[in-house]
Amino acid sequence: MGLTDNQGAQAKKHGLTLGIVAGSITLLLGASLYFFPNLTDNLGASVADAEKKVELGSFPIKQPTMRYGFAIDTFEVFDGKIKSGQVLADLLRPHQIDYVSVDRIARNAKGVFNVTNIRAGHPFTIFSKNGKGVHFIYEPNVYEYVIFHLDGDQKVERIKRETSRSVNAASGVIESSLWQAMTNTGFSYELTDKMEDALQWSVDFHHLQKGDEFKLVYEEDFVEGKPAGIGKVLAAYYKSDKKEYYAIYFDNGQHRGYYDQEGRPMKSAFLKAPLKYSRISSYYNLNRLHPILKYRRPHYGTDYAAPHGTPIMAVGDGTVSQASYTSGNGNFVKIKHAGAYETQYLHMRGFAKGIRSGARVQQGQIIGYVGSTGLATGPHVCFRFWKGGKQVNHLRLNLPNPEPLPKAVMPEFSKVRDLLLEKMETAKMAGKDETGEETKGNP
Repeated sequence: MGLTDNQGAQAKKHGLTLGIVAGSITLLLGASLYFFPNLTDNLGASVADAEKKVELGSFPIKQPTMRYGFAIDTFEVFDGKIKSGQVLADLLRPHQIDYVSVDRIARNAKGVFNVTNIRAGHPFTIFSKNGKGVHFIYEPNVYEYVIFHLDGDQKVERIKRETSRSVNAASGVIESSLWQAMTNTGFSYELTDKMEDALQWSVDFHHLQKGDEFKLVYEEDFVEGKPAGIGKVLAAYYKSDKKEYYAIYFDNGQHRGYYDQEGRPMKSAFLKAPLKYSRISSYYNLNRLHPILKYRRPHYGTDYAAPHGTPIMAVGDGTVSQASYTSGNGNFVKIKHAGAYETQYLHMRGFAKGIRSGARVQQGQIIGYVGSTGLATGPHVCFRFWKGGKQVNHLRLNLPNPEPLPKAVMPEFSKVRDLLLEKMETAKMAGKDETGEETKGNP
């Protein structure tokens, strides 16, 4: 059936309108693909599929991928880790940044970030266009990153990531070692290490027994909603046989550190051991058969076996009286402490920087590294302790307790202590619950 003149005119009008609309959509889609080349991951989809996605007055738009505040779909992205010996110029020159620009960028960074602090193993990212670097991002730690703008005014920015912190409680039972107990229940080496730090003056972690219990309250940091690391251990508890040990962190501006339940400082004159992550391989013994000389002679020290290179700590504040070598002792350090006390550390692989006769050292400071120099059958440190000029067994030494917090501070301390101990009791003990089911210690 034919159309009237009026109907034909209307059809032409609607046809023209539809053509214009279709053409507009085509132009818009084409422009979008030109400016956003990665508008969708499925541009090869059929026209029919594309038509199904088109809604009235709209078409599918993919949100740009963001990193460090940039829409990275428009860049060539290069991720890497700093290699040993690399400096800023080594990282930027392959991306068409000349030495004059590198120098200007380094000068612009002053007061924001010292480029000489770029360290091996840390991640970096370079955003480029047509092979030329536009932005260089370096991450000194998980909490922040530094943006070096490589074009324009070449400014440098230090950006803090969004962070938050939670306070958690944990607990567990020793089966073989503290490290094994912590990792078996899903806790990190970092948390284990910080728990040892809190209790290092009262608990000898080289004499743990199966069935020992521990509990702790600790801070956990989150960066942009993801776990980033362990903060401070706020309270720790350890029970071995019938002995119980507590460490409560307290800081009121004047008094800061770990204290027991009665407010006495945990920090004593000497640490229990000069090493972490080690085991006692030989005890103080006045009738020991020497493993190399093969005859009996007194062993006036305690041997701590550990891998080559394990850091050795000064167990107390003092002054280095010797840092030397002998054929029997190998590399060794001797320290004079307050009063009538001295300590000695034998068979080191080498000394830490600055350790020499006359040097002042603080408790916990690294003074050397485990080795097997001198008369040694394997990597260990022979630790010796003098009192009044006589070598003694430090494991049996009873030292006086430090003075407690002033009475005026005790109410403030007690409030902090009670809150932390209450939080500690929320931790579920790893092992068996009331029903006999297996449980896992967790926050």
